[in-house]
Amino acid sequence: MEINNIIVTGRMYQELEKLAELDPKREYLFLPEAQVDPKHFDWADAYVAFKPTASFHFGSLKWVHALGAGVDSFLYKRAWNKDVMLTRTVGSFGRKIGEYSLSYILADLQRHDELQQHQIERQWLPSQRKLLQELNVVIFGTGTIGQEVARMLGAFGVTVYGISRSGASNGYFHKVFPMSEVHSCLGQADWVINTLPLTAETDRYFGMNLFAGMNGAGFINVGRGASVDDAALLQAIDQGQVRRAVLDVFREEPLPAQSPLWTHSGVVVTPHISAVTGLDEAVNGYLAVLEEIDQGQQRVSYAVDVSRGY
Repeated sequence: MEINNIIVTGRMYQELEKLAELDPKREYLFLPEAQVDPKHFDWADAYVAFKPTASFHFGSLKWVHALGAGVDSFLYKRAWNKDVMLTRTVGSFGRKIGEYSLSYILADLQRHDELQQHQIERQWLPSQRKLLQELNVVIFGTGTIGQEVARMLGAFGVTVYGISRSGASNGYFHKVFPMSEVHSCLGQADWVINTLPLTAETDRYFGMNLFAGMNGAGFINVGRGASVDDAALLQAIDQGQVRRAVLDVFREEPLPAQSPLWTHSGVVVTPHISAVTGLDEAVNGYLAVLEEIDQGQQRVSYAVDVSRGY
């Protein structure tokens, strides 16, 4: 595959202009999304962005590189040209999401909100706290991100179960269950963490039936917002099936001002910041794949199985 002309767009396009200096033998076009025209895709061999622009079409493209870990914006409910290779960025997303999740688990375990309220009320009310090693955590998704979250939590003694399509065992998890057996471990979970990609199978996967199997667990969504039925989640919180929800991703982003998620006392909203792509990650990830393409490798690192959607 020969790559000569590359379109780079999205929120990092100006920062990524350094690619033209690092790779001077190719032609680069750095544009904001609104200025990417259909004719640009007839000129380009490659497209680098977080998502397709409104003008996106395959044109002369041979390669599309996603600047994030997720590729559902390119594949979900879209027809894909099988002759175009799709790759994604694999950086320190697992560690970032692990630290994000751990921060909320620890804050809950140590009852930070309760202690802050006691301070406001000038109350001295000592009480015992549970240890991390007493917790059971269920992670949906046992890929690179789920594995890293499991590794980090496991290092503190947390018992971590995984849920995947196949249920194949993985060394970072105490046990992995197939999605068909999810209720085997859900009722014992202190926390449930979603790292699943968005596919036809996972769209609104976290709905009334799944939440009904939870027994007062905390829920963290760092996968995709469309995997969660928001109305079912709020009902589950009100009924005590879910104790607290920490949500970093949403079906519509930014989260609309009228969404009840903003004001519900059992919900924490963060603006999709659990694993933001850093400039070095974006540059190094792109150049690593490009080098393999130049070398003519048949199996390129970070290539996406478009038939599976991730």
